[in-house]
Amino acid sequence: MAMGAPVVPPFLVVRNISKAFGGAKALRNASLDIVAGEVHGLVGANGAGKSTMIRILAGLNHPDQGSIEIDGHTVGIETAHRATAFGMSFIHQELAFVPGMTVLQNIMLGVPKRSRFGLTDWAAIARDVEPIARRVGITASLNANVKGLSTAENWLINICRALVRKSRLIVMDEPTASLSAAESEKLFAIIKDLSASGVAVLYVSHRLDEILKLCDRVSVLRDGNSVAEFTRAGLTRKALVEAIVGSVHVGNDSRPEYAPQTHEIVLRVQNLTRLPKVRGVSFELRHGEVLGIGGLVGAGRSELVRLIYGADRADSGGMTLKGKPYAPKSPQAAVAAGLGLVPEERRTEGLFLTKSVAFNLGLVNLDKLVLGRRVPLLSRKSQSSLARETMKLLSIKTASVDSPVGRLSGGNQQKVVIGRWLQRAPHILILDEPTRGVDIGARAEIHRQIRELAAAGMAVLVISSEPDELPDLCDRVLVMAEGLIVREMSGASISRSAIVEASYGERSH
Repeated sequence: MAMGAPVVPPFLVVRNISKAFGGAKALRNASLDIVAGEVHGLVGANGAGKSTMIRILAGLNHPDQGSIEIDGHTVGIETAHRATAFGMSFIHQELAFVPGMTVLQNIMLGVPKRSRFGLTDWAAIARDVEPIARRVGITASLNANVKGLSTAENWLINICRALVRKSRLIVMDEPTASLSAAESEKLFAIIKDLSASGVAVLYVSHRLDEILKLCDRVSVLRDGNSVAEFTRAGLTRKALVEAIVGSVHVGNDSRPEYAPQTHEIVLRVQNLTRLPKVRGVSFELRHGEVLGIGGLVGAGRSELVRLIYGADRADSGGMTLKGKPYAPKSPQAAVAAGLGLVPEERRTEGLFLTKSVAFNLGLVNLDKLVLGRRVPLLSRKSQSSLARETMKLLSIKTASVDSPVGRLSGGNQQKVVIGRWLQRAPHILILDEPTRGVDIGARAEIHRQIRELAAAGMAVLVISSEPDELPDLCDRVLVMAEGLIVREMSGASISRSAIVEASYGERSH
């Protein structure tokens, strides 16, 4: 492991930062220093603490312990405005721009503006911004509406905004996640130009090829701790992967190995494609199996789920369900065919927060709750009975079936989303990030319920960005990267280290 020290005093020094949320440590002991004019990579597995580090630098979260220095002086970054004042700009995956406004207006978002006679002097501002915009490669007119611009062009607008602010450090979070190869190469050239002019770039990415290509130094986080720092001279893919993965090896060999040959195939996916996120995916899912899909953010897992569930249509490829052609035109068609989905964002996609627990539990079982075919009105008695039965089965803690579901804890809300499918008993239950944001007790209960559903014959598809979750839960795990399945593992061969290593593995394009 090559350790590096900057040859000039660093612009930014983060020392021994820790941060906890709800008792769980997002950062435990993390440090970082950045020198003017360098491209500094920040890498780590999902949950390693990268996002929390960025949010602390941006003034969105405050550390519990540790210190931050800028130009040798200890500072507090209490707000996003303070971060900007210290010379830092942040370009997140969700780009900051306002459709309906011009390129120039978007560049100047949050930037003090020149005025004349009490009015914003857009003409003078445009003269100042024009050379900066051309420097970063903005070809659109400054008066053009951003609504029709590409993601790559909006990235350039965000970079231009940082330079207009005279930022000394630009933090880029997964900058190429939505860019084509040509657009990515253009961005790399801009980053090198920024570095040559003295602007530092903190480059946060899962794509190790880019880290190896661009970065002067790389810091690695694992489980909230700083575990390695590499200079360019010691930078190799093997060393990075070893630092990211560590020596943890947790298998699921305590549970009897699943015997696939004894179970019927319920879903067969063949060369399913929807560019650019899903590229020729094939796999089989059997009754009684818990199949996990792992991989990094942006690997194409959720996009694959949308194709299976009928939310999107495939460009090519096909599926069969219980031996018959399956091509759902909508989620409703998927439900009618025997699929259920627990979405990743339960509060916005899975629940009506102001409605009761009983209402939310009954949503996919309305046909069982009506008074009769000729009287299409809900039976209040049947709705409450179903809710109480499900609450007992899943140990959902709430004062009443009539309590608004928004008042429940995160774990109990997730149980409601899962519980609504139990009475319907779908052939396949898809769970996208089933334990995100729940405490350890609720996580264990949800895992137990998933295994019980599989034991009863249901086919369960679990998508998780947490490599620690899949080994103890799944019979098989498929790892996706850049729209492809790059590895399959089963039984005792499933481990955290194997999942992370496959996620970061080298691939041909």
